[in-house]
Amino acid sequence: MSVDRKEAAGTKTGAGLDTRLLRRIVGYLMPYKGWVALAFVTVMTAAYLGPLVPKLVQVTIDREIAEGDVAGLRRMIGILFAIVAAEGFLSFVNAYLTQWIGQQAIFDVRTKVYRHVQRQSLRFFDSRPIGQLITRVTSDVESLSQVLSAGIVTILGDLFKLIFIAWFMFSLDWQLALVTMSVMPIMIYATFWFKRKVRDAYRDTRKQVARINSFLQEHVTGMRIVQLFGREEEEMQRFTGINDDHRQAYIKTIFYFALFWPMVDLVASAALGLVLWYGGLSAMVGGVTLGVLIAFIQYARRFFEPIRNLSDQFNTLQSAMAGAERIFGLLDTDMAIPEAEKTSDWSEVEGRIEFRNVWFSYDPDIDPEDDEAEWILRDVSFVVEPGQSLAIVGATGAGKTTIISLLLRFYEIQRGEIRVDGVDVSTLSLATLREQIGLVLQDVFLFSGSVRDNITLRNPAISDDDMRRAADAINAAPFIERLANGYDQQVRERGMTLSHGQRQLISFLRALVYDPRMLVLDEATSSVDTETEEIIQTALETLMSGRTSIAIAHRLSTVQHADQILVMHHGRVRECGTHQELIASDGLYRRLYELQYKEQEAA
Repeated sequence: MSVDRKEAAGTKTGAGLDTRLLRRIVGYLMPYKGWVALAFVTVMTAAYLGPLVPKLVQVTIDREIAEGDVAGLRRMIGILFAIVAAEGFLSFVNAYLTQWIGQQAIFDVRTKVYRHVQRQSLRFFDSRPIGQLITRVTSDVESLSQVLSAGIVTILGDLFKLIFIAWFMFSLDWQLALVTMSVMPIMIYATFWFKRKVRDAYRDTRKQVARINSFLQEHVTGMRIVQLFGREEEEMQRFTGINDDHRQAYIKTIFYFALFWPMVDLVASAALGLVLWYGGLSAMVGGVTLGVLIAFIQYARRFFEPIRNLSDQFNTLQSAMAGAERIFGLLDTDMAIPEAEKTSDWSEVEGRIEFRNVWFSYDPDIDPEDDEAEWILRDVSFVVEPGQSLAIVGATGAGKTTIISLLLRFYEIQRGEIRVDGVDVSTLSLATLREQIGLVLQDVFLFSGSVRDNITLRNPAISDDDMRRAADAINAAPFIERLANGYDQQVRERGMTLSHGQRQLISFLRALVYDPRMLVLDEATSSVDTETEEIIQTALETLMSGRTSIAIAHRLSTVQHADQILVMHHGRVRECGTHQELIASDGLYRRLYELQYKEQEAA
């Protein structure tokens, strides 16, 4: 089930989902349960000390002041001061401690989400916008911050503060306590109405934030295309529409808060008025003392403070619930390539690659036994012996790049076997398999950082000497050393400060510095200038010697010297042989070759 479908399912379950989500959220506090217990003790103590103050005021008025006991008055003032100071100190300790716990838990959550995303197969990323995933790791995780820090502990503290206030009120005068709490049915109804409305509003707000992030990520990355085709105004209108949806969703949330807060104040004022009316009449006839009436006035004000705080915490909780639904929906969606329970021993790598009757589709729900379904590869078989070179050619969509993705286990096949040195790749760990295969793609991706970091990917096992030797081997050293800071030259995001040819050389060097037993080249030289291509081709003759290599190319002039050439057409292997054999067979390869030859002559 996809993330979106899971979230939709969660929406339908309504309030019943709260308990399940809360249990999962609270689970991230378990590693810090000792500190949580300490925070709970501090907030409980502070929750008791606060309501104790009006009680002591009542005692001071009715006993020390009424009896003219000056010494007792001084003593009570000292006690009150000590209680207020202790409450302030405990509030400081609790605020620092809960925030520290929350940040530790948020660190754990964000790490878990990123680790989960990192281990997913490419099938997972094919169906999810990058901006959506960024939202999950950033703002959705951040929405849990307050709940994992002060949220849960503060909610418990406010609940117990209500209990202590109610206990003190009933111990002073149960009738006046009932009068004070007579407005609670209105408050309870308003709170449940508010909860239902705000939950839906927050869920919609989080959805709109994800839409904005997805749009921005995609269009900032593709800004060159937007500007090239003059689509700025049209894309601006699209962004305005998405932004307006977010504004409307957030305004709806504000509307419910704007309605709820005055209602809380109105109910609190009504309770205070009832206390003054009933308590004042009772005090006039001697039913209650002046100290009790003053204490109840303070309690009436204090009683609704934790309710206001609970409403505010409920605001935070609703935001967290909306974020938690999406985070846990992501964590519950696992499309990772399964690791073998017991991996095969692959101590001596020779580099023999074999595809045996491989069938593959990007549709995960396809019937593996249905030969008439939409297959990308159909019954593909071939063998590349150790040290040999295989070139794969064919029209766009023939399945060439898919073969590479399956060899590296970016996707799982539905039928057949893929073997390396006679070992089924599904019985090898992903790390073991991939560390033996060097991959160079046409679309080069470089990270922000230095040239050195992009070559070694910060692998401490690769020394500077190894890196420089590899650079010399493919003639990349001259251009790197011409950079202002050499190997320490900073590369901006996606390597935009370098030419395409330079980025391609760094990508090639990145693959070779790990000294893989097998090389995979997907159009590695198709987008570089002639001079750079000659440099790479010269280096390849040395680098591919003794290594098994698979090269995908559209230009047939670059694959003529391959030991084997595989001709793909509509997902099937149509021809296989050397360049001379395929030319002599007068088949699909020869037609492709003659077509390109004529195009070159025309140019």
